[in-house]
Amino acid sequence: MKLGFLLFDFFPYGGLQRDCLKITQLCAARGHDVTIFTRTWQGERPLDVRVALFGRSGASNIARNRAWVKQLAQALPGEKLDGVIGFNKLPGLDIYYGSDPCYAAKVQRLKSFWYKWLPRYHHFKRLEQSVFAHGQRTHVLVLTEREIPHYQGFYKTERERFHLLPPGIERRTFTEEQKLETRAQLRHGQGWDYDNLLLLVGSGFRVKGLDRAIRSLAALPIEMRERTRLIVIGQNRPTEFELLARQLSVDDRVHFLGGRDDVFDWLLAADLLIHPARSEAAGMILLEALTAGLPVLATDVCGYAPHIERANAGRILPSPFVQEQCDIAVREMFVSDERSAWSANGASYAAREDLYSCHERAVEIIESLVSGKR
Repeated sequence: MKLGFLLFDFFPYGGLQRDCLKITQLCAARGHDVTIFTRTWQGERPLDVRVALFGRSGASNIARNRAWVKQLAQALPGEKLDGVIGFNKLPGLDIYYGSDPCYAAKVQRLKSFWYKWLPRYHHFKRLEQSVFAHGQRTHVLVLTEREIPHYQGFYKTERERFHLLPPGIERRTFTEEQKLETRAQLRHGQGWDYDNLLLLVGSGFRVKGLDRAIRSLAALPIEMRERTRLIVIGQNRPTEFELLARQLSVDDRVHFLGGRDDVFDWLLAADLLIHPARSEAAGMILLEALTAGLPVLATDVCGYAPHIERANAGRILPSPFVQEQCDIAVREMFVSDERSAWSANGASYAAREDLYSCHERAVEIIESLVSGKR
């Protein structure tokens, strides 16, 4: 089959981008003619998948999106594709890979009433409606059940258009000796041998709750704060968060490492993963932490938060978010007698549950749906 995959922009450290590349490469390996249509591409291009670049034109994000929608409408008919799969909400999709939360529900939960008057809201609401409105033909691959009622509540989306996927983290195997060696090497290399390491991973620092994590670091008792560091891994501008850290006098305890390929090594080296997200449809890093045996502190808005609860591998903060609850949880988790149990429980859960077959299952569904369309 001839398949087209649509993605606004590709950069190597985004979870959505990695999912797109993995699924397209699996499709190519199964003999399909695959093209990724995108505006920009950072990093090495795959050898087994064609990449069609459109470039970015327009003075604002909305203008750039509208320009690309027009470009796609002009270019895709000539490609004579059997199936069009989108990793962003766009009109004309056969299949949408739904890793983002419902935009309308997120605005209702997090924004003031006047936000709905802005052009930005109407733009993204229309894009979402083009996928989920009742009567549309787009099938939706979802990572968790919890987003389905939101879409149905706002758009009356037919239930049979949703297809639930299992998680899709990489399966890891390592010995306790290898874990201790990796932990010692990373810590010693930075001179952090004896510090508590609080780890936050994810691009989109505000959505992931980095400001909340910095405030919790600053709220630690002074003796604990002086031997605790917040390690931040992700591709995003740190300027406003560096300023916040300076204002709270913890700028020497917050370290921005950028996007990295050795994230799992840092999961082995850290003492606690903090993920106080404001919005998170899934949260793959929570499951990665389970496989590493790293205790997790996350908010209940994360789609994969129930895995942490079922595994008994950390704590989940309830909504609405209260900063003081997060501060107390960080302090208590660092000194808790349950730390070793959380670690063992997470590793055991990751060994027995299917947290790994998302991409393979997505390819099977794509093949079935596109074949049915043909």
